[in-house]
Amino acid sequence: MNAKDCQQLAKTAVANKLTVFGLGPKLVLCQMAMPPPLSEVVLIVNPAEIDIAVNLGPLALSNPILVASGTFGYAREMTGLVDLSRLGGILPKTITQAPRPGNPPPRTYETSSGMLNSIGLDNDGIEAFIDHLLPYLAGLGTPIVVSIAGKSQVEFIEMAARLDGLPSVAALELNISCPNVSGGVDFGTDPATCAAVVAGVRKACGVPIIAKLTPNVTNIAAIARAAEASGADALAVMNTCLGMAIDWRRRRSQLGRTMGGLSGPAIKPIALRAVFQTSQAVKIPIVGIGGIATIDDVMEFFVAGATAVQVGTANFYDPTVSIRILDALPSALQECGAKSVREIVGTLIVESG
Repeated sequence: MNAKDCQQLAKTAVANKLTVFGLGPKLVLCQMAMPPPLSEVVLIVNPAEIDIAVNLGPLALSNPILVASGTFGYAREMTGLVDLSRLGGILPKTITQAPRPGNPPPRTYETSSGMLNSIGLDNDGIEAFIDHLLPYLAGLGTPIVVSIAGKSQVEFIEMAARLDGLPSVAALELNISCPNVSGGVDFGTDPATCAAVVAGVRKACGVPIIAKLTPNVTNIAAIARAAEASGADALAVMNTCLGMAIDWRRRRSQLGRTMGGLSGPAIKPIALRAVFQTSQAVKIPIVGIGGIATIDDVMEFFVAGATAVQVGTANFYDPTVSIRILDALPSALQECGAKSVREIVGTLIVESG
């Protein structure tokens, strides 16, 4: 049943003093003494008929809607705004081995249809994360995917080993693609270097590994294949695009570190292309990232080849967006005749010639 049909059914229900309940493909109309206004009529869809669970390799998620690292704090900030237990997964702010002060201000700048950021992985380090932040995250009832970044291959391996075995860590995301720190993309722009980091982490820990790729390369498929061959369970596609904003009157950058990472709706076409190209090159699942703000965006990423998505920049101006997208997902799947997310992943029809 599509949106138009639902609207017509709601009108019929009000006109005849009926309540509508969804029982799979069947509908039951029950008599009401006092019908509510049309705006208050809700079509209740049986969620058992639509399977929104997904798997990122060995990582099982109740649904494919996650929140991206760096856009959701450490989740505590969103308490009271979002039912955190409903999210498919939470990626807290990226952590490093030692504390980092981050980049000099200004660190963010709004652009046309997007945002530039140059945060610089500001965080208190892995030990502070484990001692003070992870206990709260562990109690949320949502898979916690810990994003880690290292200055060297050794740091990635040591951090992975430190987090391995902690029951509250569902998976690791390897941030080998941050464009706004020195050397931040070095591990994600060369297939051999990417492979070395992923292989080292794979040997050091037993939790699922998601390698986060950069769009700032000429051949993302080659990087994806290297990560897959080295033991990555899934790929996150993609991180931000390197960009600039200039105040021409002052002849200065709008950011303290000159360049930063562009995110938001402006990069969605690039992200869709990257997901599609990556899906053609690997067999492991892909998490789509880049400009996602609506259910239509999510469905586009599924069709392009993503198994799950991360909502990022939209969290800054609408912290509840992920839940609204999640609520809209069953109806969107029904609209295209699918009973599960799996049925539409990678179904893009490519015209020949």
